[in-house]
Amino acid sequence: MEEIVKSVLAKLDRVLSITKFPVGLESHVKNVIRLFENQPTEFCMIWIWGIGGSGKTTLAKAIYNQIPYTFGGKSFIQDIREVCETDGRGLVHLQEQLLSDVLKTKWKIERGEMEETMNEIRHSGKRLFIVLDDVNEIDQLKQLCGNGKWFSRGSVVIITTRNLDLLYQFDVDYVYEMDELDESDSVELFSWHAFGEAKPREDFNELAKSAVTYCGGLPLALEILGSFLRKRSENEWKSVLSKLEIIPNTQVQNILRISFDGLCLMEKDIFLDVCCFFIGKDRDYVTEILNGCGLHADIGIIVLIKRGLIKIEKNNKLGMHRLLLDMGREIVRQSSTMQPGKRSRLWLRKDVLDVLKKNTVSRFFI
Repeated sequence: MEEIVKSVLAKLDRVLSITKFPVGLESHVKNVIRLFENQPTEFCMIWIWGIGGSGKTTLAKAIYNQIPYTFGGKSFIQDIREVCETDGRGLVHLQEQLLSDVLKTKWKIERGEMEETMNEIRHSGKRLFIVLDDVNEIDQLKQLCGNGKWFSRGSVVIITTRNLDLLYQFDVDYVYEMDELDESDSVELFSWHAFGEAKPREDFNELAKSAVTYCGGLPLALEILGSFLRKRSENEWKSVLSKLEIIPNTQVQNILRISFDGLCLMEKDIFLDVCCFFIGKDRDYVTEILNGCGLHADIGIIVLIKRGLIKIEKNNKLGMHRLLLDMGREIVRQSSTMQPGKRSRLWLRKDVLDVLKKNTVSRFFI
C-alpha cells in the first residue's frame, strides 16, 4: 500500500519541463540533493549561482522533479526578476502562487496575510520545498521567504541567482556554483543539438570543435549555436563561425546582457574597460589605473566578481568568460558601428591606426 501511495502522489505532483538533452545534469542534481539530505531535520537554504545561460534554472527544475512526497508542500516560482520588472503587482502574484501551491487551493493575498499565513504553516510543522528562480533584488526574498524565517525545521529553500551579493544578508547554508561544462560534455551537448546524436559527424568534426571552443562550456550557447547550425552545409558552418568572431550571437548576448544592465553606470564603465583593455592584467595594477580615473575600482571589481562578470585567475590576473568578453566589446562597437572614432573605447590596432590617420577621433577622447 505504501508503494502505491508513493507512486500516486508522485504522479499527482507538478512535473516541470527540463532540457531535452540533460548532459552532465545528473551529477549536479545529486550534489545539491546531498546537501540537504545530510541535515533532514534542519531548515536549509541553498543558493545556485552562475552567469546567465549556465543552467541554474534547469538544475533547479531537475531537483524539484525528484523531491519526494515526504515534503508537506512545494512550489517552484520561476522568472522572478522578469515578473517583477513587467508586472506592477508581480510580487503579490508570486506570493499568491506560492501559497496556492503549498496549500493546494486558490489563494488571494490581503495586506500582511503572506507573513501571517506562512507563520501558521511554520507553526504547524509542515515541511516545505520552495524554489525561487532568478532572484535579483533583496525585497523579492523578503516578500517570498521572509529572509528564511517563515519555514519550519526540515524545510528547504533553493534560490537561483546571478547576484552573489544578495546572500550576505541571509543565513545561507550552501552556495552551489555552476561551472562551465568540461570539453567532453560540451561536445556531447552541442552534438545532440547540431547532429541529433552524441558525437559530431566525422566530416564536421573540426568545425564542431571550433564551435564548441567558441561557446566556452556555456550550455545555453551550445544549445543555441548547435540548433542554428543543424542541417546546414559546410560552407554555411564556416560562414557562421567566421561571423561570430566579429559579431556575437544575439540570442546568447541578450541573456548575458541582463547582468550588465543591472549594474550602475560606474560598474558598467569598469566592466567595459576590463573587456577592452585589461584581460590578463594584474588586478592591483588595473585597480590603481581605474581609481585614477575616478571609478572606485576597489569595490567595483568586487561587485563584478559577485555578479560572475569577471574572474580572478592565477597570479591575480583578471579574466572572464569568452562570451562575456565578446558581449562587452559588442556593446562598445554598437555605439558606432561605422565610425570607430565615435566609440568610447578602441582596442583593435587597425581601428586605432585608422582613427589617427584620418583624424576622425570624436571630442569624447579629447
